Amino acid sequence: MHPDRTSTTRFPVPVDAALRSAGWQPGRWDIRQAEFWADTLREHASPAGHQHTVFPAAVEAWAEFGGLRIAPTGPGRQVAPATLHLDPLHGLHLARTLGDLGRALGTEVSPLGEETDTSALLAIDAEGRVYALDHTGDWYLGADIDQALSTLVAGAEPARLTTA
Repeated sequence: MHPDRTSTTRFPVPVDAALRSAGWQPGRWDIRQAEFWADTLREHASPAGHQHTVFPAAVEAWAEFGGLRIAPTGPGRQVAPATLHLDPLHGLHLARTLGDLGRALGTEVSPLGEETDTSALLAIDAEGRVYALDHTGDWYLGADIDQALSTLVAGAEPARLTTA
């Protein structure tokens, strides 16, 4: 067995520990809160008329991880581990930005939360892939929420998105 993983967790041990410290546990599912966020995002339009898209991958991520404030401990593997607040309303006023990213990627994108130390916006696409958007660019964090949380909490270096 790999020393970073036990057979009983779906995340590497340090990531699992940070998630549990934040209040996550296997089976966590707050669909009422996720639906509240979905409704709030759907009802919001920017002054220029930009609107959010909401889709099952986002609602599922919000139901399981929404509201968590994750504060990893220890050093990161390549970069500092991120402190996270998984609340999609951090992206409420960024419908145009998320729409632009979605068009560039050929998918829909919805807000997921924020890296609180850097104010980077976390976003999820309709396929469940996760991204970070900050003043330095757009970053790919993982093919799903589990990979993205592992990347962020373990301090793995994300990949910069480039559009051809």
